[in-house]
Order: sequence, then C-alpha cells, then structure tokens
Amino acid sequence: MKICLVASAGGHLKEILQLQKWYGDKEHYFVTFDRTDGKSLSKKEKTHFVACPARNPLKFALNFVQSMKILIKEKPDVVISTGADCALATCYLAKLFGKKVIYIESFCRPTRPSITGKLVYIIADLFIYQWEEVGKYYPKGKFGGSIF
Repeated sequence: MKICLVASAGGHLKEILQLQKWYGDKEHYFVTFDRTDGKSLSKKEKTHFVACPARNPLKFALNFVQSMKILIKEKPDVVISTGADCALATCYLAKLFGKKVIYIESFCRPTRPSITGKLVYIIADLFIYQWEEVGKYYPKGKFGGSIF
C-alpha cells in the first residue's frame, strides 16, 4: 500500500505527523507547502511541494496541475489529509482516479466545520472528526477523538 499524506504547512502538517505510527512502516510521501516545516520534513521524508491556493483561483489552478502531476507520478492507493486548502485538489483528483480518500477534520475545529472539511466530506471514503460537537455536520463521519 502506498499512502499520500497531504496537509497544509503548520498545524495541519503537525497533525498528520501524529499518525506516523500508522503510516511509518508503509510506503508513503507527503504533499505540503514550501515553508520551513515542509523543508525540514523533506530532509527526512519524501516530500512534494505545491502552491498555496489561499482562495486565489489562479493559485488553485496551479495547485491542481501540480497535484495531478504528483498523483500520476506516485500512484498512491490512498490519500490521507488533515486539510486545509492545499489538500482539496489532491483529494478530488485522487477520488477521480479511483483512489481511497481519508480525511481527518482538524483539531482546531471544535464547534464548526472547516471549508475544506465540508468540501471533502462529500467524496471521502472515511471522514473522521476529532470533536464530538462537529459530528452533527458530518452524519456519515466517524468520531475519532484527538490524534494528538
């Protein structure tokens, strides 16, 4: 099994790194932004960098093309994401290519869903939320508790 781990730099990336005991012994790679924490990760893990969309249509188009190239090259079996905007294109493209998508709503969303969470929930094969209160927004999701 080959796993694509996609997360925006910062807290989202920190969250996905908490899952290391689950993915660590499997073939995997990361997709994130070219920031300090991403660069640090790339020194010890296979890491691809994509543009940060930041709700900009042109940057999203660039992210989409970059994400497609990465998925075609890497051919993962499953995509796991903790969000945020850098993950959207990868998740949708993975679903289009017939791959499994697992999304973990961010720990920083205790009462309301994130925009990325709402958009990926529609296509996720498994949607996990970390706060029980947001379960009302994700009736087909699973409460997983904190990954920290």
